[in-house]
Amino acid sequence: MSAPTPARNRWLILALVSVALLLIVVDMTVLYTALPRLTHDLAASASAKLWIVNTYPLVVAGLLPGAGTLGDRLGHKRLFLAGLVVFGAASACAAYAPAPAALIAARAVLAVGAAMMMPATLSIIRHTFEDDDERAFAIGVWASVASGGAALGPVLGGMLLEHFWWGSVFLINVPIVLLAWPLAWRLIPARPGDASRRWDLAGSLQVMVALIALAFAIKELGHRAPSFAAVGLAVLTGAAFMALFVRRQRRAAFPLIDFSLFRDRRFASGVAAAITASVALVGIELVFAQRMQLVAGLSPLAAAWLILPIPLAAFVAGPLAGLALRRLDAGRMMALALALAAAGVLGLLVSHDGARWALVASLAVLGFGLGIAITGASSAIMLNAPAERAGMAASIEEVSYELGGAIGVALLGSVLSTIYARTLALPAGLALPERVRDSLDEALLAAEQLPPDAAQQLTTLARQAFDDAFSGVLVAVAVLLFGVAWGIGRAVRRAHPATR
Repeated sequence: MSAPTPARNRWLILALVSVALLLIVVDMTVLYTALPRLTHDLAASASAKLWIVNTYPLVVAGLLPGAGTLGDRLGHKRLFLAGLVVFGAASACAAYAPAPAALIAARAVLAVGAAMMMPATLSIIRHTFEDDDERAFAIGVWASVASGGAALGPVLGGMLLEHFWWGSVFLINVPIVLLAWPLAWRLIPARPGDASRRWDLAGSLQVMVALIALAFAIKELGHRAPSFAAVGLAVLTGAAFMALFVRRQRRAAFPLIDFSLFRDRRFASGVAAAITASVALVGIELVFAQRMQLVAGLSPLAAAWLILPIPLAAFVAGPLAGLALRRLDAGRMMALALALAAAGVLGLLVSHDGARWALVASLAVLGFGLGIAITGASSAIMLNAPAERAGMAASIEEVSYELGGAIGVALLGSVLSTIYARTLALPAGLALPERVRDSLDEALLAAEQLPPDAAQQLTTLARQAFDDAFSGVLVAVAVLLFGVAWGIGRAVRRAHPATR
């Protein structure tokens, strides 16, 4: 049994794991403001652009269940330190990637490092803070970093792109890793792992293949002329590998995911809220950052400043929600928070072409609601799982966030592409490549090769189509948030019938 963490060190440890978590979640969204420039410099297709964004969360989500169990086996400090090394090395490779394929590969390795660290961050917090009130506050800080950090990614990307090339959004990780590693090695207590816990690499690969196949199917459906044979094959592959994974886990003595945890309505509601909040946060930031640059004509930095209300509100909401959790049921908190976030989305739908103050207020309401929802979800998941399943619960929670991010990019990106392609009216008598229907980026690239009048006409029509698609995405997100809020509220009433 390990010695307790010295009181003077526990807040430093929280700061360290929060910095590591910040790096992980920022890298999920930091490319959003860099995408237009990156797409242009690397000549990336619309499909390659989406895989550059989505490879990271998909690989992380696939590896997290195994990483959580591996942390329980080897010790979370050990895996955390190793993950920092992998993350720093992959960041340097991504910064200097010469082509889209190389960048996608570097993002996959980056995801391996992130998956090694993520479960360790929350498990270290759980073991470090023994007082219930301090632990609730620490989890609130963790959740605010998770939500606010993901929202901060585009802001950081815009600031860097104002002065450096797109690779700087990755290279900035390297000095932070070099500083954090020796501090983490010195301050975080080395608690022994449980050697009896087995690491199921095959199970991790099964779930990762399933997620990638299903994401591919969603992306293919969003194409101008999708191959339904490819979609069908991808769906069958994803379903088959997911079935194999579930069957393997139910038969395993030491499963990566103990599905019996989901019998607890509070735990299951936390997972649903985490996935939904991440879908909304990542999906909206992706389309909003592109709209501000490609339609409104803002620079990456100006677009980044406009996004800032989301992370600021989320950072404020997380610790406040953590303190309130001692007095307010997490289920009700999640339902109300998701409904509040949905109201923010509807406000954005109305105000994105209106007064700037209304736009900022809507983004702040969205960020505040999502920050509260993620804090409630984190607590519902971590505090309704047995202590010996801390690593597993942490990995399930973080799979929820990463999976939600991947779904947000794949599903809402496909909604955006589909509406854009179907509403784009091309100028009559103008010979244009069909790829201009794939994305606004492609249309703007094609316009560079046209005479000024024709280029202006194509640009105007393409931006109008993108605006229609942007509004469609906002409606879809608002419906999703309201629907899940209603479902969680109903589950809470069933769990506590006396409160009806």
